[in-house]
Amino acid sequence: MIVENIQKELESLGDPSIAEHSQSFFKTGPGEYGEGDLFRGIRVPDIRTVAERFIPISISEAIELLNSKYHEDRFAALCILMAIYSRSDKKVKKQIYQIYIQNMKHINNWDLVDVSAPNIVGDFLIDKNRKPLYKLAKSKDLWERRVSIISTLAFIRKSDFSDTYAIAEILIADSEDLIHKATGWMLREAGKRDKESEELFLKQHYKSMPRTMLRYAIEKFPETQRKKILSGAF
Repeated sequence: MIVENIQKELESLGDPSIAEHSQSFFKTGPGEYGEGDLFRGIRVPDIRTVAERFIPISISEAIELLNSKYHEDRFAALCILMAIYSRSDKKVKKQIYQIYIQNMKHINNWDLVDVSAPNIVGDFLIDKNRKPLYKLAKSKDLWERRVSIISTLAFIRKSDFSDTYAIAEILIADSEDLIHKATGWMLREAGKRDKESEELFLKQHYKSMPRTMLRYAIEKFPETQRKKILSGAF
């Protein structure tokens, strides 16, 4: 019943013009990365507001919402799971982490990954073996690979960069632009905290990195240095 109420409230906020724009923005056409996804047409702050009003709900209800065919419902479910996770003990955090890993087929666009992966997967693995991320980095699924690198933001926030660089090295050969952007972004975040370590990584790999990944990684560098790197003369 609670899930039904959440969905009714989200449905009432839907705007067909926003939904149409979202269908295009999140590439839901045939052969595109978000193929077949459906949108109600709700802006993110409004989704968050609805999610906050229904916290706490049970984890099982949040999973039910995560199974929705509507993108905004799944976003709300992830907001709820993150809120439950942040307030829970180690046992429940482990449960939510496992649920996340088991339900990644529903975390199937870049915004869903980016809002949740560091705060659940990354946070859970901070004091644990990070081997699951390396498995995800080698997955055939685009979103699982994105989870692998975006999750390392939790480590970066703790000034722990080793897994970011190791996973970035795996993803350098990735064919997907969304992985190039995500990896470059995480390299940039690491560099904001330790530019020397990022420069060391880039000196080893910048010639073989996809251009988009490199541009994202050096976005905060001085203009003269960016131009030099992009010209192939680090």
